[in-house]
Amino acid sequence: MATSAATASSLSPLFSHPHTRRSSSHGRPVPVPAPAPHLRLPARTSRARCAASDAPPATATKHRRPAEENIREEAARLRGPAQGFSAWYEPFPPAPGGDPNERYSLDEVVYRSSSGGLLDVRHDMEALARYPGSYWRDLFDSRVGGTAWPYGSGVWSKKEFVLPEIDSDHIVSLFEGNSNLFWAERLGREHLGGMTDLWVKHCGISHTGSFKDLGMTVLVSQVNRLRRAPLSRPIAGVGCASTGDTSAALSAYCAAAGIPAIVFLPADRISLQQLIQPIANGATVLSLDTDFDGCMRLIREVTAELPIYLANSLNSLRLEGQKTAAIEILQQFNWQVPDWVIVPGGNLGNIYAFYKGFEMCRVLGLVDRVPRLVCAQAANANPLYRYYKSGWAEFQPQVAETTYASAIQIGDPVSVDRAVFALKATNGIVEEATEEELMDATALADRTGMFACPHTGVALAALFKLRDQRIIGANDRTVVVSTAHGLKFTQSKIDYHDKKIQGMLCQYANPPINVKADFASVMDVLQKNIHDPYLVLGLEALLIIGRSG
Repeated sequence: MATSAATASSLSPLFSHPHTRRSSSHGRPVPVPAPAPHLRLPARTSRARCAASDAPPATATKHRRPAEENIREEAARLRGPAQGFSAWYEPFPPAPGGDPNERYSLDEVVYRSSSGGLLDVRHDMEALARYPGSYWRDLFDSRVGGTAWPYGSGVWSKKEFVLPEIDSDHIVSLFEGNSNLFWAERLGREHLGGMTDLWVKHCGISHTGSFKDLGMTVLVSQVNRLRRAPLSRPIAGVGCASTGDTSAALSAYCAAAGIPAIVFLPADRISLQQLIQPIANGATVLSLDTDFDGCMRLIREVTAELPIYLANSLNSLRLEGQKTAAIEILQQFNWQVPDWVIVPGGNLGNIYAFYKGFEMCRVLGLVDRVPRLVCAQAANANPLYRYYKSGWAEFQPQVAETTYASAIQIGDPVSVDRAVFALKATNGIVEEATEEELMDATALADRTGMFACPHTGVALAALFKLRDQRIIGANDRTVVVSTAHGLKFTQSKIDYHDKKIQGMLCQYANPPINVKADFASVMDVLQKNIHDPYLVLGLEALLIIGRSG
């Protein structure tokens, strides 16, 4: 079901490098590392030996660091010479007739190309390809679950693929990532036609309860680097427009780094749980009488005039962190590629980030293909879905209507071009979900052991539709990306289970039952509502005893 790597490569110049050949078994381009045997791990090298690519070989005896030394200082002491990896900004996509040599250092404060288009972070793939894919797999696997700074983070365990040139002591990390890949066995078996290989990537099990942590650790780390010597850039703070989760992540990471955070939020359009996070972390919070798109216009105007660094997904640094979720999925499947990955879409940077992570691994030989991607949108905020259904004829922004999936209530997404690129490169699909569909899907998933946010409900509802259409097969390995923790959206669940949503049946509502505080009343309710055979036998036995007594 996955798109061929050859197709992806033909649409993607992002990761191309001269050392490629055709694989005889798959017919796909795979990297041929440049001759550099001194850079490769010996066949018998243990995983412990590659715990950090820039650290000296481990000795047989391991000693705990001195008590007066913290993990940052230990990392600085062990740091070896740089390996020559680098990254920079380039226009995305390259403008026709534009300067083919246009590029910018990551140390520049720049968000747009000279033509006004988006920028993308590009890596020196030739330098990375000096190591075979097996080296990178072993290296990344060896770092999981450790505390060596900064590799205990799910993002920074892939530092060479993210920000290779940043010093470890500039990194601002809360050991994000390493999130659970949940086998949704009962949901697939009972409600999706016997799907046996359905998984949910719980990116919301993170420090601030959303996947935004993955990108924010990268952006705030780079700002921290820019503010410190020798660069000493005059950056007074970091600002963002947000529908909730971006502001929470920005505020937490800025608080950890001691950097001022400024947040523009649309008034009365995010949950209280989301609103309290930036307030608690000490950010300057501006509640504006507009929607997200209005907040985005204002923050861009402000950051153009003041020395405030822009943290929205217009800034491609965040995508470098978010792409590590894709690499993490591959790790959790022991480097086997799923057939489908379904991602909720709002500002649309995330779908491209997942593509970029998968494609980077393919080009560098960690895997041999990429999965097909599905972008799922709420029907009340579905500009990409409309664009897709038009055959990519013309993109039309819209004024997004209110949706319970508030984090993706965006009518004019910044990263639409990135999303289209990712979907075309993977033979991807865009699907939508109505409010009732997304809330029913959320409730049904919760009944099988999850506690899903409404945005995950959008992705699950898309999965239900694609299964009904037989596009996704019962045996296809499918990953649904959960972008936030359900505890941040409890009001939507309360409304659903209280059946207080106007015009919605709420067919899976499970409200509490008011019962008199006496044994007979409780037994009567249990008999009517619990249908387990063991409980039925027990109740019948009690009734028989009661009659005989």
